[in-house]
Amino acid sequence: MSIPQAMQGLQDHLVPDMTGMMSLAACCVLSCRRIGTSTPLTKSHMMYWKDIRNVIKVTGSLILGGSLVFTYEVLALKKSLTLDTEVVEREKMKSYIYVHTDSFNKPENHGIVWQARKELHKAVRKVLAASAKILRNPFAGTFSTVDIEDHECAMWLLLRKSQADSRTERIEAVQEMSNTHHWHDYQYRVIAQACDPRTLIGLARSKESDLRFFLPPPPLPSLKEDSSIEEDLRQLLASLPQTELDECIQYYTSLALNESSQSLAAQKGGLWCFGGNGLPYAESFGDIPAATVETFFLEAIVKHSEIPTHCDQIEAKGGLQLLQRLHYLYRDCPKVQRNIMRIVGNMALSERLHTPIVRSGWVSIMAETLKSHQIMEASHAARTLANLDRETVKEKYQDGVYVLHPQYRTSQPIKADVLFIHGLMGAAFKTWRQHDSEKVLAEKDLEDENRYTTCWPKTWLAKDCPALRIISVEYDTALSDWRARCPVERKTIAFRSSELLSKLTAAGVGDRPLIWISHSMGGLLVKKMLLEASKMPELSTIINNTRGIIFFSVPHHGSRLAEYSVNVRYLLFPSLEVKELSKDSPALKTLQDDFLEFAKDKNFQVLSFVETQPTFIGSMLKLHIVPVDSAGIDCRNLLLICACEVNPHV
Repeated sequence: MSIPQAMQGLQDHLVPDMTGMMSLAACCVLSCRRIGTSTPLTKSHMMYWKDIRNVIKVTGSLILGGSLVFTYEVLALKKSLTLDTEVVEREKMKSYIYVHTDSFNKPENHGIVWQARKELHKAVRKVLAASAKILRNPFAGTFSTVDIEDHECAMWLLLRKSQADSRTERIEAVQEMSNTHHWHDYQYRVIAQACDPRTLIGLARSKESDLRFFLPPPPLPSLKEDSSIEEDLRQLLASLPQTELDECIQYYTSLALNESSQSLAAQKGGLWCFGGNGLPYAESFGDIPAATVETFFLEAIVKHSEIPTHCDQIEAKGGLQLLQRLHYLYRDCPKVQRNIMRIVGNMALSERLHTPIVRSGWVSIMAETLKSHQIMEASHAARTLANLDRETVKEKYQDGVYVLHPQYRTSQPIKADVLFIHGLMGAAFKTWRQHDSEKVLAEKDLEDENRYTTCWPKTWLAKDCPALRIISVEYDTALSDWRARCPVERKTIAFRSSELLSKLTAAGVGDRPLIWISHSMGGLLVKKMLLEASKMPELSTIINNTRGIIFFSVPHHGSRLAEYSVNVRYLLFPSLEVKELSKDSPALKTLQDDFLEFAKDKNFQVLSFVETQPTFIGSMLKLHIVPVDSAGIDCRNLLLICACEVNPHV
């Protein structure tokens, strides 16, 4: 029997029953009226008919009321479960999805839960179809005209729920999708094609999501015969605004364009030549040193991407596709990958660019990268996706601010923030690695996060305290101007603290209880940030929510490294950061005195650690960078540790 015949039979069976019930109710009411208007009867007869009339009144009311309630429930059920049949039919016509061929040869054992859900879906369909026939409503066409299997109803219902008006329902739908692991390959692909960008981003930020939810990025346009990636990068960088830029952006742009000119000349001439940065290119066969010139271009574009209007220009000139080509070409080059992620993450700060980022396929790339075991790569992807996710994230993470935990959507309430600020020659990830001894670097230990970690706040602290939001901050530093990334850049501690304070405010720091953990010069930045925040009423929450501060080898009274650098300045050319760390510097003394008075007034809990072993600077220089008398902020809560200074290793 066909579905329409079955539905007609159900209609023929149920409609007469409803008609009969309605007729019975009307008959009861008429009988009551006739009884009330008949000739007077004896007292016993009157009592008898009075009882019957009362029974009929109650019965008729129940029948009428039940019919109205049943009608209301069916209409409500119809409204909540209506599917867009046009979308279903349109998806059926597509021919470019589908399954891996080996899936048809594998025996499927879905288990009792899957069978139970399948039967439940059948029952729901039958109830909905029956209710539609009872009410003589075309709602029955929603299911009777769509050729879908019973177990596919849940998929389409979740898809509809993910586009509901209620934010709570949308989040629940994404969570249910991400926890679904029994679907066929083509069902994941259908969701990937039919879902909206908001749902796709939510799935990318869900830890249990299957990567089959994400379609491969669209094919990239072919390179022109007379073009190359280097030439495309050059054109992109040259098309960006070159006026009214700070000195550092101008320096990076000029350096990249000069290096490109030198390398192109080497390719055409087949000769040894030197780039604008003094780097030799042996180009006898027309090959460019791996990723050298591309790195200069990417570093310049990173700086441009910090300006919102320049991000618009990058997208308009095809920058997202060009970055994607570089991503595939230099998969094994961490420096290139890091700069690419930084650029896309900066572009994601602008909500008007979210749609182009999603359409270009970057969400699929970020979803895969987020699951990487490389903490740095995963953290860059987490930052980009958090900036894209306006459904559950209200904060914005600017360049240099990385969330180590939680990197996925979570139902776990966040109770406090922990901030990690590295110091001189440090970084957001490597500063907090485990001590690099030959014993722990054995291959078997690298595979076990419980025995070795490249970033202990991400691996161990997050596991011990899952209710924390753990943030690590990164900024450029150098011992010498010879090694400075941007020689024209002269950033004092005051300038850096103001810059970091602005970024941390945008990340929502201060909205909940806060603990600062700093190393080396990072501790000076923390003190300066807190003093500056205390002067601004709009940042009072940062002060009020600060619960404690931990200092690792912070030179509160200066460092001997600065003394040594100044004495051999003609060799080292000490950077501005190092000069500011001179022992007994007046600026450091003022900062220390102001902070001590401020911390005592606010009753901050402070704990200081100091190393007892000297540190190697290069292969020859061995120096005790922060002595005990400089690392202690006062005589209390000072702990000595048997370690060197460069990084606070575990």
